[in-house]
Amino acid sequence: MFRQVAHRLLARSTTNSSACAAAIVRRPYATEVSSDVSAGDSTFVEAWRKVAPNIDPPKTPIQFMEPRPPTPSALPSKLTVNFVLPYAAELSKAEVDMVIVPATTGQMGILPGHVPTIAELKPGLLSVHEGNDVKKYFISSGFAFVHSNSYADILAVEAVPLDRIDPAQVQKGLSEFTQKLNSASTDLDKAEAQIGVDVHSALNSALTG
Repeated sequence: MFRQVAHRLLARSTTNSSACAAAIVRRPYATEVSSDVSAGDSTFVEAWRKVAPNIDPPKTPIQFMEPRPPTPSALPSKLTVNFVLPYAAELSKAEVDMVIVPATTGQMGILPGHVPTIAELKPGLLSVHEGNDVKKYFISSGFAFVHSNSYADILAVEAVPLDRIDPAQVQKGLSEFTQKLNSASTDLDKAEAQIGVDVHSALNSALTG
């Protein structure tokens, strides 16, 4: 009896697995999606004409986007980087040798031909390498998007060139937040103090590393 029940369950599991596998459709990477936006815009324009035939249709946001660079067939020699803040663009289509970002899983090096990746960033040192020139920034947090066409988009909430940070102020801030953490009496005070300690510790590591 037990063997019959087990056989039925196993057969049902195999059937369900086969059905699920058949239903799975591979989703393309963003760089594999066609950059031709005419089809989507023509549908919008057609619908607009039906509603307001006497008014020119507005431009859609996608019309302001540049065509997506294709994925190269050979490994490129440079990595194209866009490093953007909410209030400025530190780098725009900069061709570099390598970028090292402070991912939450550890320091991550990005070279030309890197596999497509999305990485969350933590407070730490971001370095941009081009030949013998290395630009260093301290960032607060953000995300790094690495595309299959050797483009990398780095979005940070805040970023400061490392040479503009005062080591004395960092040490002072670390000492003050450490004292606040030791004397904190509520969970909120402890959380705020811990954030301050973590950020200033990362600043200190970036300056002394």
